[in-house]
Amino acid sequence: MKSSIVVVLLQAVLALGLALPAFAQASAPLAPPASQIDQSVTAALNNLYAHNGKARELGAKARAILIFPDIKKGAFLIGAQFGFGALRQNGRTVGYYRTAAASYGFQAGVKQFGYALFFMTNSALNYLNQSGGWAIGTGPSVVVVDEGFARSLTTTNLRSDVYAFVFNQQGLMGGVGIEGSKITQITPN
Repeated sequence: MKSSIVVVLLQAVLALGLALPAFAQASAPLAPPASQIDQSVTAALNNLYAHNGKARELGAKARAILIFPDIKKGAFLIGAQFGFGALRQNGRTVGYYRTAAASYGFQAGVKQFGYALFFMTNSALNYLNQSGGWAIGTGPSVVVVDEGFARSLTTTNLRSDVYAFVFNQQGLMGGVGIEGSKITQITPN
């Protein structure tokens, strides 16, 4: 009897896990107005630069920066996260994007965070612009910069296509993952 209940529960979790990405895409909230995204992106990037000198140094050398200032994640075995952001080149917005991801496994809680992707090469930026949707973990190589790695990072040892900085983490969930996040260009109001 116990084993049949476990099998049914596992089947339900698997079915929900397979359906969640389609559901998350279909039920993603409408994008806020462009002016609101720009305002949030500017505040987040200024805050990141004020607290992280390495991010500021990378920003000066980057071809473009894609900033998602406010990503929300919630999970109980199955999770979803989403947020909106803007791509900046030479200090001005050149496009708007949505990030979304689904996950499953031992997880529970809610979290809010932001991340910035520093595109260091033209080929990585071209991939973003021409892919029609980029799943992090495919395409250009992404290196997540933590505090330890940031100390050893210099402008002479930059070798990756894209560097990611996660910032403003809040909530009751351990860890932040950006791999598997799907980034899609949008047209906000």
